[in-house]
Amino acid sequence: MKILAIDIGTGTQDIMFYDSNQNIENSIKLVLPSPTRIIGSKIRNSKSDLLITGETMGGGPVNRAIMEKIKMGHEIVMTENAARTIRDDLKIVESYGIRIISEDKLKINEDQYSGFDKIEFKDVDLVAIRKALKQFNVNLEFDFLGVAVQDHGYLEGIGDRNFRFMKIKEKLDVPLKPEQFSYFKTAPDYFTRMKAVSRLFNKYNLMLMDSKFASICGATCDDTVKTLDKFVAMDVGNGHTLAAAFDGEKIVGVFEHHTRSLNKEKIELYVKKLVQGTLTHEEVHNDHGHGAWVLEGLEDFECVVATGPKRKLLDQTKYNIYHAAPAGDVMMTGPIGLIKAIKTI
Repeated sequence: MKILAIDIGTGTQDIMFYDSNQNIENSIKLVLPSPTRIIGSKIRNSKSDLLITGETMGGGPVNRAIMEKIKMGHEIVMTENAARTIRDDLKIVESYGIRIISEDKLKINEDQYSGFDKIEFKDVDLVAIRKALKQFNVNLEFDFLGVAVQDHGYLEGIGDRNFRFMKIKEKLDVPLKPEQFSYFKTAPDYFTRMKAVSRLFNKYNLMLMDSKFASICGATCDDTVKTLDKFVAMDVGNGHTLAAAFDGEKIVGVFEHHTRSLNKEKIELYVKKLVQGTLTHEEVHNDHGHGAWVLEGLEDFECVVATGPKRKLLDQTKYNIYHAAPAGDVMMTGPIGLIKAIKTI
């Protein structure tokens, strides 16, 4: 069985091409700039008005680049799915000065945008990955495609932070293994970014995961972590940090916050309350984090398992920290989490 697993982050896209007939350590691996960084640079380098088409993708650098172009007086025209990269509520997107058109209207009137620079949005550029690997005589044929993106979800009238944890709470009504936070073939409609990926790759055996849960899942594949009974796994990303309390193989509680808002004291407090089972959604949300949901506490826990590009932040705390490196690579926790989820099908 061959699996192409791609974890899309804010800073990097981490890629593993896994063949079950080989040791996983021998898998082909790539760590590349993230699509939102690549496309953000293209937007900044443009000297013209922009016509942006394609799918909903990760924002961050892309959104900041678009806002800079607007301030410079450039016209920005976006198709509906592409515009949801900025905000799922298209009325808010229009309020920024962006003109939104339908795909059908663009096909009829495409000639009027002949002087515009054209940019296509997508979270995964499979053509580019295939082309790059071909230079090394790698035939990128696979049985399963796994893609992880961070998706807050969207429902009109509910803030994205509250909605994200409303859906986590619905799913985590009983303890679950991290690989159960995955969707085969397609995701629920409210996960607009995952749905965009599924539209791009609906001909493949596609596994979708939120990037935070994919990374936590991958961390549990580390040989040392496999020996632990009660622990907290934390993915400390460039933008967000997710912590999950484990009792055996199953998650019994989570919290998520913005990494820039965390320090030694906050991490120690939130981890303490997470394992005690006393951490509330309101406590994290009112601190401008995403939120929390705890089913039960842990009587004791052995350590904090660290992953993510900013995981060294955890070394400042009083806790025993173990840096997970599944298959010997700290950068591959997301792809390995996807592979683990695919193997459960």
